[in-house]
Amino acid sequence: MQAEVYSFSNGLRMIHIPSNNPVSYCGFAINAGARDEAPAEYGLTHLVEHLLYKGTKKRKACHILNRMENVGGELNAYTTKEETFIYTVSLNNDTERAVELLADIVSASQFPENEIRKEKEVVLDEINLYKDSPSELIFDDFENLIFDGHALGHHILGEKKTLKTFNREQCVRFFHHFYQPDNMIFFCYGATPLKKLVAMLSKYLPEPPPLSVARAPRLIPELNCTRQSEINKKLHQTHVMIGAKAYDMRDDKKTGLYLLNNLLGGPGMNSRLNLTLRERYGLVYTVESGYTAYSDTGVISIYFGCDHQSKDRCIDLTYKELRRLRTEKLSTARLSTAKKQLKGQLGISAEHRENVALSIAKSFLHLNKYNDLPQVYRMIDDLSASLLLEIANEVLEENKLFRLIFS
Repeated sequence: MQAEVYSFSNGLRMIHIPSNNPVSYCGFAINAGARDEAPAEYGLTHLVEHLLYKGTKKRKACHILNRMENVGGELNAYTTKEETFIYTVSLNNDTERAVELLADIVSASQFPENEIRKEKEVVLDEINLYKDSPSELIFDDFENLIFDGHALGHHILGEKKTLKTFNREQCVRFFHHFYQPDNMIFFCYGATPLKKLVAMLSKYLPEPPPLSVARAPRLIPELNCTRQSEINKKLHQTHVMIGAKAYDMRDDKKTGLYLLNNLLGGPGMNSRLNLTLRERYGLVYTVESGYTAYSDTGVISIYFGCDHQSKDRCIDLTYKELRRLRTEKLSTARLSTAKKQLKGQLGISAEHRENVALSIAKSFLHLNKYNDLPQVYRMIDDLSASLLLEIANEVLEENKLFRLIFS
């Protein structure tokens, strides 16, 4: 899977991953996320993403929705802390239809007042739904605890009081400020040749007006003192998050941390936390760990839900597993098994082409490159037990851990 790249004179970059598959995945990744909002704008990135569907200079909302649906395709979008994605899934024969629609949306969205009023109500319902799901809410609240006082430390959906104040002028200003060719990339994972994609984008993506105000640089989060917080929500179950700041996506040690995370609480039923908390003692139904690498920082976290009376025992057992990673060097056989498991999971996940396309787009947006599967395999093969021990002690030391509890 050899990627092809192209740079337009207006600053737009494109990455194309050729494929013989009959389905094509293409879209724009915009370097704008929740961390780019001022305090009075919390939730604006997400609202703007919703409103991309609500009309352009030449299309009404219904025309946008039907454009891909009528040929069996899909139009999708989502917002993260650092990016906004809008993309299509369609048959290769409909790639030009998809490119024209996407170019229209990212260059000519209009943000009608009546649609803004309606969509704010939709997002308010989304916030209510989210707050009714403590097992989901705790993940964002945990990052808010770690990044307290930093732009990464607030919810992507925003807050109700802020959301209600947004108007068309704010949406248009945000859109024109961030949805610029030099602040986004176009990606395509499909059979359409690069030359044709270049011609399509040159045809359908107009030159935007120049940016009047420079985009503010993102500030790297400082190392805060660790914090622990317990919030009484009168729940039937206790929800616990334990974790720490970790490596950013540019750090060479991130591959080692991915392997440690997989060993600790990855998707396999044989992860250490699952074997201890669920299989051996029957204290939890769900326990997992995750590692998120941002452009200039990262987070590793452990989540589990348990009965109220089991909370302290689960926390003690979790800390015990973390101490094992910091003090017990993996044997040659155990390290080999851990590598094989991670490589197998990555190989299987590579069959989910939509996720692959989005992952490549994110990497290209921030790093101007991506690592294909053989390269990732080589990086995994190069990991040593000594390096993993070093990583565990750098990241998972007990005095570096944050803790959040919903009970």
